[in-house]
Amino acid sequence: MALPKLLSDSDLLSLALSHKARNQLSDKDRAIHNWYRFVLSFPPHLVRHYLQRFQVTEKTVVLDPFAGTGTTIVEGKKLGLSAMGIEANPMAHFACSVKLDWSPSPSALYQTAEAIAAAVRDELALLSNLTPTLSPEARALLFKDAISPRPLQKVLTLLGHIDRTSSSYYPYYRLALANSAIFASNLRFAPEVSVARKHKSDAQVVDHWLEQINTMASDLTISRELSPAQQSTVVHLGDARQPHLHIPPDSIDVVITSPPYPNEKDYTRTTRLESVLLGFVENKAGLQAIKHNLVRSNSRSVYSDDNDDQWIQKYPQILEIAQTIDQRRAELGKTSGFSRLYARATKLYFGGMARHLANLRSRLRPGAQLAYVVGEQASYLKVHIPTGSILAQIAQDLGYELIDIDLFRTRRASKTEVDLREEVVLLHWSGANSTWISGDIGKKSAV
Repeated sequence: MALPKLLSDSDLLSLALSHKARNQLSDKDRAIHNWYRFVLSFPPHLVRHYLQRFQVTEKTVVLDPFAGTGTTIVEGKKLGLSAMGIEANPMAHFACSVKLDWSPSPSALYQTAEAIAAAVRDELALLSNLTPTLSPEARALLFKDAISPRPLQKVLTLLGHIDRTSSSYYPYYRLALANSAIFASNLRFAPEVSVARKHKSDAQVVDHWLEQINTMASDLTISRELSPAQQSTVVHLGDARQPHLHIPPDSIDVVITSPPYPNEKDYTRTTRLESVLLGFVENKAGLQAIKHNLVRSNSRSVYSDDNDDQWIQKYPQILEIAQTIDQRRAELGKTSGFSRLYARATKLYFGGMARHLANLRSRLRPGAQLAYVVGEQASYLKVHIPTGSILAQIAQDLGYELIDIDLFRTRRASKTEVDLREEVVLLHWSGANSTWISGDIGKKSAV
């Protein structure tokens, strides 16, 4: 049986608004979603749009293989659907996991937090002149002046009290702290991560944290009252290029996801401050280990042993784009490390996505429908990368049927002032025998 109408009048209005407004989180969607959210996350109403278009039922199983902070999976949970996700960034995986657990008592969650806040305020009153402590290795991972000394002291003191608590609400308190650390920091997201010129010498960290907990408690009360019967929801910590390691065979009906774009953005920077503070990354080696499990979308995550570009050697369009990038870089005399690696990062990106789509096939049920939110790029050296159409071609060569490429919105490239398309590539998996099974694209072998 199909679920009731998923899109409200306000959803339809959001999809009809300006392209900028289409990507904004509406007030009615803030519950749970806004506990922690990437600045570049796609909106819940877009997920509902495609769930409705795909005519999901209560038996539908939804997958987001690039789960991020859980937009698709949380929305699936709100609608009573079974949903799974894969996410390689430990901070995002943690946030998504917390947002999927609605079991705590809202009143007890807040009351325990009040006791922690009182103890932290007492301690801070006695420690006004102490220097906050982060290990030199951890501090080296942060932007210079990412957070000022006094706010950092407050964050670390609060974190110490949270870490010493034996409460089952421990994960919620840590997630709220991640939001409070960003609030207290000097970081700005527009959408690149940078340090603001004006630094915060102090911030009301404990008050902000308690407000976050209060919001969580309120959201839990509402969600538990309104949500239909709950199905299974889970997010796995892992590499989206290897979904077969986490997802059961022949189990997925719908995929709604937004992988990274080949846009020279290091997505680990977006979560770097809170990742360091919560201990998800402690040194450069730990950061590199995280990056090894990500699709290569930027030159800061390219390593000598990467070989995903093997998968796209038969694609002249991708090779030509990479060659154009490298030629233009040479003409302009750009010799920095990331400049020299960006052409290779572009090939690795599409190779990684091909690897993902190839390994995903055995996890899809016949008739599965897929939606990939991706964006064109032209921000680096003004070389145009039509991400959606290239991914569509790769998918078709892997046995998927291309249904359509929808325009979600256009966005203005911050460096070049060029309008770029953000699209939704719609695919169908028939489950019929495919001429592709594994290895480099270009090498055909029967199933």
